[in-house]
Amino acid sequence: MSRLEEIFRGSGKKALLMPYTTGGYPTMHECRHVLEAFISGGADMIEMGVPFSDPLADGPVVQASTQQALEQGVTPDDVLQLASEFSSRIPVVLMVYYNCVFAYGQDRFIEAAAAAGVDGLIVPDLPVDEGTDFIDACRARGVDPILLVAPTSPDERIELIAKAASGFIYCVSVAGVTGARTSLSDQLPGFIARVRARTDVPLAIGFGVSTPEHAAEVARYADGVIIGSRLINIVSEAPDIDTAGRAITNFLNEVNEVLK
Repeated sequence: MSRLEEIFRGSGKKALLMPYTTGGYPTMHECRHVLEAFISGGADMIEMGVPFSDPLADGPVVQASTQQALEQGVTPDDVLQLASEFSSRIPVVLMVYYNCVFAYGQDRFIEAAAAAGVDGLIVPDLPVDEGTDFIDACRARGVDPILLVAPTSPDERIELIAKAASGFIYCVSVAGVTGARTSLSDQLPGFIARVRARTDVPLAIGFGVSTPEHAAEVARYADGVIIGSRLINIVSEAPDIDTAGRAITNFLNEVNEVLK
């Protein structure tokens, strides 16, 4: 059993808290403050995005953070360096588009991720039926391939993903891109039930989760809560990184209260 699954199965919480940020945003130095704020706020694991010029699964907030990171010259190696600085303290999962993996070299990238202590890799634009080599290479190096399912995924595809998944399955709450939303879909419980019926791998929900109330609702039927755009908004709207860090920690503490 991987470290991710061990933490899910041994936590004792209703659901685990996984905050997201773009690696190197707003700067490399300030990103370290954001990651420290995640830990201070009670994060159980951290998701970090590798900046990419065409982030098709991301909404405007994450896209803007990605663009800012790219303009500052943040590279996959920089994000791997950040991961290596935190992975001994908390599990780190990277979200990376396959073009980055391909350009880096698939085996070389997975080896670098494993060396940095990365626990899982999310590649949103790599379909499971085209990712056999990637999944096998991840497993060979002790890295969980985190696969995504969406409300539009038919049952037979969910079964295919469930068979290949480890660590956890990333359940996309909506048929759309990342971004804070005022409410969660009323179809979400039925969608999660369809996935749960086909696997015992832990399920985490992301895309649109942005308030403690959302997190409490998600914790009723999932094992993990992923929050990203709301946290990036806190950083972008704060006058300085210290203020942002305190606001993030306070917000995550509020979320954690409903997940215990």
